[in-house]
Amino acid sequence: MTNITAFAALLPHLCQMEIIGYIAAAIIGVSLGLLGAGGSILTVPVLVYLFKTDAVIATSYSLFIVGTTSLVGAGRNYFHRQVNTRIALLFGSSSMLTVFSIRKFVIPAIPSHLFTIGRIDFSKQTVTLLLFAMLMLIVSFTMIRNKTYKQDEIQKPASFFRLTLLGLAIGIITGFLGAGGGFILIPALVLLLKLPMKEAVGTSLLIIALNSLVGFTGDIGHININWPFLLTVTAIAVTGIFAGAKLSSAAPAHLLKKGFGWFVLIMGVYILVKELYIN
Repeated sequence: MTNITAFAALLPHLCQMEIIGYIAAAIIGVSLGLLGAGGSILTVPVLVYLFKTDAVIATSYSLFIVGTTSLVGAGRNYFHRQVNTRIALLFGSSSMLTVFSIRKFVIPAIPSHLFTIGRIDFSKQTVTLLLFAMLMLIVSFTMIRNKTYKQDEIQKPASFFRLTLLGLAIGIITGFLGAGGGFILIPALVLLLKLPMKEAVGTSLLIIALNSLVGFTGDIGHININWPFLLTVTAIAVTGIFAGAKLSSAAPAHLLKKGFGWFVLIMGVYILVKELYIN
């Protein structure tokens, strides 16, 4: 009876916060299934604002959720022969090393308090969320613009040096913020490596999966991981990716991408306002 009473007292809180969070986790997977990218940008805000997870820990959880979900999506694309594993491994080698190094050595070395400007205390968590909000604004503009990439836009093949720099950039984004970087990967794979769009999406998912999961291993030993919670959210997101894949044939991708871009823009602005003015 005591357990039933305790659960009944907890139920209203679950309905207001956690259930919304689990629904949002499904939406993350659906967006990845529909668009092949973009959904991971919502993972950290969902963990921070709906599940009340510390921002730095949320970036770690995001690596696992995004990595696992993207790996499932990449597996589905591989089954349809839409993944170039050779390019994924070559392109991802520099980014994987960068992500692991940042999560293993750089993140733990950053102090909790960084600096203060006026009344605003810029802690490690606040700076993480502000940087993430700026990333959301960039991603939203690329999605709203909804540019169609064509292989003939760049005539010369990309050099190894240029690909390595792109890999480092993606590794830095993924390492510090827990985001996949698909908004950079897909145009790079199409324009620089001349991959067809569907193959670029599948290859991008594999690179994101490798980067994220390798990065997550760098966090092991530095943070306490709530495995039941993490696996639950991940399982819901994975389920969502299959639902998104089913919907992709029935929904106009360009409208979905633009609409999702506006939603990401609103969320990015909300985070900036909340962290700078409301807190």
